Amino acid sequence: MPTTDMAVPFLVSLVILGILTVQNDVSRAERAIARLETKLDLLVEHLDLREEIPGEHGIVALAREVKTVQAVKAYREATGTGLLEAKRAVDRMT
Repeated sequence: MPTTDMAVPFLVSLVILGILTVQNDVSRAERAIARLETKLDLLVEHLDLREEIPGEHGIVALAREVKTVQAVKAYREATGTGLLEAKRAVDRMT
């Protein structure tokens, strides 16, 4: 009996260590992706490139009509961006 009682805490410790290791790797990958996105944004800005947004004219029209919530929703649906990024983009459109 003593061997099985000792095996459970050991296995739990191994699982926790594995989870922490994976979480650390994911965090590191997320930071690397964020740095790449920042560099890409700077490059796009430097080259004065503009991303085509499907339905942009409708989004701009909503923003000009002060229908910000609808404009942000339409922007998010068209681009797949998050709420804050969509709000900032809509604000820049007006």
